Parts: sequence; C-alpha cells; structure tokens
Amino acid sequence: MEIDEKFTVPAPIRKVWEFIIDPGKMGPCVPGFVSAKQLDDKTYEAVVGVKVGFFKLKMKSVTKFVEFEPPRHLKTSGDGHDWLKAGQFHQDSTIDLREISPRETEVHYTANVRVVGKLATFGEKMMRMTAGKMGEEVAKNIQKAIQMET
Repeated sequence: MEIDEKFTVPAPIRKVWEFIIDPGKMGPCVPGFVSAKQLDDKTYEAVVGVKVGFFKLKMKSVTKFVEFEPPRHLKTSGDGHDWLKAGQFHQDSTIDLREISPRETEVHYTANVRVVGKLATFGEKMMRMTAGKMGEEVAKNIQKAIQMET
C-alpha cells in the first residue's frame, strides 16, 4: 500500500525537523499512541493502538533512520507486528521538508507499507481508509504541537 501526503506547518524548517526526528514529540501526534522509546541514535521502538474496521490492534514496531539529511530529508525503515499475532508489517517511509518561507514549512510524506497475516485480509481499501484518516489526524496534531511550542 502506497501513501503520499503533503501538509504545511506554520514554523521554520529547523523547528519542524527537530520535532519529527524526536520520537518523544512525534509519537503523541499519532492516533492511538501508547509509547515510544529511543533504542539508539538511529533506532526507536513504538507501540500504537489502531482500529481497522471492527478490529482493535496493538502494534509494536522498531524503526530505523536509514537516510538522514538535516533539515530536509529523512528515510526510515521499520518492521512491526500485532501483539495478538494478527499479522506483521514492513514500512519504508520518506519525509521531505521544503521551506516555503522563513516561517512556513511543507512536509511531504510517502510510505510503502506491506502487511501479511490476518491483517492483510482486511483488504487494502479498508486499510487505506484507516491510514488516510490517521494521516490527516497526524498532520493536524503536528501542526498544533509545533504551534504550542512556539
């Protein structure tokens, strides 16, 4: 499943960059966020509760920064699974930041997510709807959180 989203944040590019690379700040912007823990300078672990259709899942993942070009480009790769063994997933994501003005930054987010197991039986359409709604909420939460910091 491919995801491709853009949104703007009313903040300087450096501030947006520092925010998105900090799992402790970024994590709470994700709907269903439970916890995030930095494992080393390029790797973190996260737990998120997700509702897909009628199913409530608790997903645990480990994500690694594989490309790191401050303050404009970040590529991550990660693997995760549902605690109840409903399935596994792998994701490769890219976040590109573009300075629109000294006080406004465009965030372009792309992700390629592959799901196997019972999770895959939900169908791509239902999973894409869930991902789309979550993406919109993440964007709003990031905008709000960064504005509160300034």
